[in-house]
Amino acid sequence: MKQLNVLIFYLLSALGLLVVRPGYAQDAIPVCPKPDTHSSPVYPSREMKQLMQFVAVDSPMPDVFKNVTENELTDPAGSLYPFWEKLGELDRPLRIVHIGDSHVRGHVFPYVMRCCLEDDFGAKAVEHIPVSYHTSGIAKETGSNGIVYHILGVNGATCQTYSTPERIHEIVDLHPDLVILSFGTNEAHARLYNASEHTQAMSHLINMLKTACPDVHFLMTTPPGAYVRNGRRGRVINPRIPLVVENELEFAREHGIAIWDMYDIVGGRQRACLNWNAAKMYQRDKIHFTREGYTLQGLLLHEAFIKAYNNYVATRLD
Repeated sequence: MKQLNVLIFYLLSALGLLVVRPGYAQDAIPVCPKPDTHSSPVYPSREMKQLMQFVAVDSPMPDVFKNVTENELTDPAGSLYPFWEKLGELDRPLRIVHIGDSHVRGHVFPYVMRCCLEDDFGAKAVEHIPVSYHTSGIAKETGSNGIVYHILGVNGATCQTYSTPERIHEIVDLHPDLVILSFGTNEAHARLYNASEHTQAMSHLINMLKTACPDVHFLMTTPPGAYVRNGRRGRVINPRIPLVVENELEFAREHGIAIWDMYDIVGGRQRACLNWNAAKMYQRDKIHFTREGYTLQGLLLHEAFIKAYNNYVATRLD
């Protein structure tokens, strides 16, 4: 009989049907378990670190755009690495100054970029003051750590016309860590476009900024593409835009400056203007853009900017 009871005990235990009354427990269960002194601490994995530092970004490229290329910055010299490091730490106000022509002066294109970066990295560094064409693009700082994005656009500006002591002083007073330069549309509207003069103008502007702000970094952007009047034929695609773009790309390569080639990304010589037109994103002059067009440009710049930052983060984690 005793052997039968033992057999039943083991069968019930194996099937999980045995209910053990508190009084039959061998040891009382401790309220707080003793700390494990034999295992080493668990640190975040490489993947977890990446998730903590990477910034999510989606592609805003419209389906109607044809022959587009990968939306990314070109920076083979790694000229923006010191800026990406500062952005990752963000232990002080990090200042970006976006200068350029009427595309920047309209405020929509750069303001979209500014709002996206504030969403990504926090907006405590500036007061929340909506920006429009009729307001200043200068952000009002709070003194907190974070992104400070200033907008300085001038209608009709070129690199040459922007290279004045007054304009340079205006930029220097903002203490930029990064200057984004968006020129090219007005250079391409000169009927006698001269690549050599354009190169000299870019060099002069960059050198003036470097002299005034020795630690500043640069990001150039190419123009989006435009039409020009051509007598009885009305408006035709500006044939000088590709020349301007190629000159800016060559200048960036030779001087080790990062550049975002918006023109070729949205279709280049064959499709850029046709894509903007098909999406109905031009204004009537087919030089300037609708709010939707400028919003798309800001979102595209933001995507390329964040992808470059994420690539930097990935290299630092390897």
